[in-house]
Amino acid sequence: MLFYQKELRLRAYSRGFHLITDTIIEHLPHIKRIQTGMLQVFIKHTSASLTINENADSTVRSDLESHMNVMVPENATYYLHDYEGSDDMPAHIKSSLMGASVQIPISNGKLNMGIWQGIYLCEHRNNASGRNLVVSYFGV
Repeated sequence: MLFYQKELRLRAYSRGFHLITDTIIEHLPHIKRIQTGMLQVFIKHTSASLTINENADSTVRSDLESHMNVMVPENATYYLHDYEGSDDMPAHIKSSLMGASVQIPISNGKLNMGIWQGIYLCEHRNNASGRNLVVSYFGV
């Protein structure tokens, strides 16, 4: 079995949902060696998250951001944690709801995702810096 792991730093993204599939694939030089395996992408932050969703229509990304902002509003009177601004606690809640990692099968040296699926960085902060990911992929 082959195992590979790499940490990569994403550039700073604005608040919202951003396709990062191609950026991740660029950092998987040995994926072609794996016929059957798995990719795990993990984000090392508590105010951003990862998910898999629509990769073609950008309105999906806009709608997800809009819905998350309704579901988890800023300035809720019961928030105690606001050290870094009004987006601080909502970003942590959104991150917990969305999740810190995604897993994707690898088949015949490629990610085995649906034709309309892509990996999203879900940036929940107004002024975030770049984000760190750990990509681990393995298989035979």
